[in-house]
Amino acid sequence: MTTDKPERYKTIKETGAKEIVIKKSRFIGHSKPVATEEEALAFIESIKKQHWNATHNCSAYLIGSRGEIQRQSDDGEPSGTAGKPILEVIKNQGLQDIAIVVTRYFGGIMLGAGGLIRAYTDGAVAAIEAGQSITNVLHEEVQVEIEYTWLGKLENELRNRGIRMGETEFTDKVILHCLPIASEAEAFQAWMTDLTQGQAEIMLGEQLYYIEQE
Repeated sequence: MTTDKPERYKTIKETGAKEIVIKKSRFIGHSKPVATEEEALAFIESIKKQHWNATHNCSAYLIGSRGEIQRQSDDGEPSGTAGKPILEVIKNQGLQDIAIVVTRYFGGIMLGAGGLIRAYTDGAVAAIEAGQSITNVLHEEVQVEIEYTWLGKLENELRNRGIRMGETEFTDKVILHCLPIASEAEAFQAWMTDLTQGQAEIMLGEQLYYIEQE
């Protein structure tokens, strides 16, 4: 099955938050995996409501494998000292489908433009650490229907080959839900046909992203 989806991409695993203190100012980096601009905007608004009394809630998000959607906001900080550094961290780490808000509670000491850029950069890095950077890999489901006599051999071969597996259905036959990497699905199908001497019923299913296995 051909697809225009990227085979792998980096994002974050979950919503996270981490605080750092720089010259008495509190910077709280918040991150969230997002699939749409609407999700990103809703997340930013939720942080602004949560930290309504903060001095600034600066943000950036990048969505799409080619960075089709990317926005940034300095939220009252000097132009280019907050939103842009946050977005640059996202790009430099090769991430996509992520929104970051760095909340600042002013501590009374001016940081200057260079200091602000470093602070918001560090806040963005902290946000990503909290959300846990991961790599998602595109897999394609291959359903293999076999007689019970083949089950032990196939389970052993699949385990040795390190194939990710979904559920196994037990009816009058056994249906294995195999999840090879999408680019290898065609070769996997041929291997399975050869392994079962053509006795398996094989059907391709949907493509799904899974976190890259260690």
